[in-house]
Amino acid sequence: KSRPDGIEKTTFTKVAVLGAGMMGAGIAYVCAKAGIDVVLKDVAIESAQKGKAYSEAIEAKALSRGKTTQEKSDALLARIHPTADAKDVEGADLVIEAVFESEELKQKVFQEIEDLVDPTALLGSNTSTLPITSLAQGIKRQEDFIGIHFFSPVDKMPLVEIIRGEKTSDAALAKAFDLVQLIKKTPIVVNDSRGFFTSRVIGTFINEAIAMLGEGVEPSTIEQAGLQAGYPAAPLQLSDELTLNLMQKIRKETYDAIKAAGGTPPEDPAGEVIDKMVDEFERPSKAKGAGFYEYEDGKRAGLWPGLRDAFKSGSADIPFEDLKERMLFIEAIETQKCFDEGVLNTTADANIGSIFGIGFPAWTGGVHQYVVGYPGGQAGFVARADELAKKYGERFQVPASLR
Repeated sequence: KSRPDGIEKTTFTKVAVLGAGMMGAGIAYVCAKAGIDVVLKDVAIESAQKGKAYSEAIEAKALSRGKTTQEKSDALLARIHPTADAKDVEGADLVIEAVFESEELKQKVFQEIEDLVDPTALLGSNTSTLPITSLAQGIKRQEDFIGIHFFSPVDKMPLVEIIRGEKTSDAALAKAFDLVQLIKKTPIVVNDSRGFFTSRVIGTFINEAIAMLGEGVEPSTIEQAGLQAGYPAAPLQLSDELTLNLMQKIRKETYDAIKAAGGTPPEDPAGEVIDKMVDEFERPSKAKGAGFYEYEDGKRAGLWPGLRDAFKSGSADIPFEDLKERMLFIEAIETQKCFDEGVLNTTADANIGSIFGIGFPAWTGGVHQYVVGYPGGQAGFVARADELAKKYGERFQVPASLR
């Protein structure tokens, strides 16, 4: 029901994927698998070829397991055309941009190709945090511009978050919806804001876990609390994968935007820990071989022993149940704010998006269902949130709409 009525179904024949990094490579794969011709463009042909190699590796694995045939595999790979030449995107009826999270860069890659692609092409950005409305300002056809946010790894994750900017037309929204169904993913549709729904909400979960570290909770206890709450990945492990320097960058951009709009940035319980890890200890991510965990040849080799001294681990006496519920509650409260601000339209989008996009524990039925299904219902949730707010800070204050 999120798809606008009265608009004919669209099929796509040629997609230009801009940026052949891990996300672009994954997007190219799922589009080719759905039978769409893909031009995978990067600044250097070597990068574009490396992006295609990602699909080759997936197909080789599928072949070795008997999940596909040589013929099917060859046909899929033949649909992916790596290039560094903008001219190759000519006639594309779909563009998906997947370059680095920089507004300026994203606008630049669209400007390069917007006169070459089909004049009615859908223009999609895979940004995970940047507001679609301001990205669109650098583009001629703002009504055809939309957020199409995939999750990593693209070939495995079932969800796509479609983000409607202020100028996005119903026709563009319908096209994006059709695309997501064509590539056999589940769409949710949200309205524009910084971080949309999924990135905003998972950000609070990660920040809460990192805040616990700063409070002196044992790192292994934090990981256990996340796993026992039902999250598919432990939070500090996930932080290393998402990269602490990206979190630092997003925080700065968000705070700058809030200040520029005359607002006051919210408390940030994790900021100090993140800054220390990145700036002082130079442990920003799994990709750099050092984060909250140690890595050997790209494989996780246990929590970094230096964490305990750096953050006085073991000095906090916080009930294990509180650790678990702090993670769940902070995500549920942020979700309610997304409803209040009009970012989320339906409870189904909240529940589906939270489980399939950002790993909210499936036993809950989803992040909205967790609130209404809490012992004592919504009132029970609010009473418990008030307790958490008294003990751990104002970020657990529920919005008035929940009272």
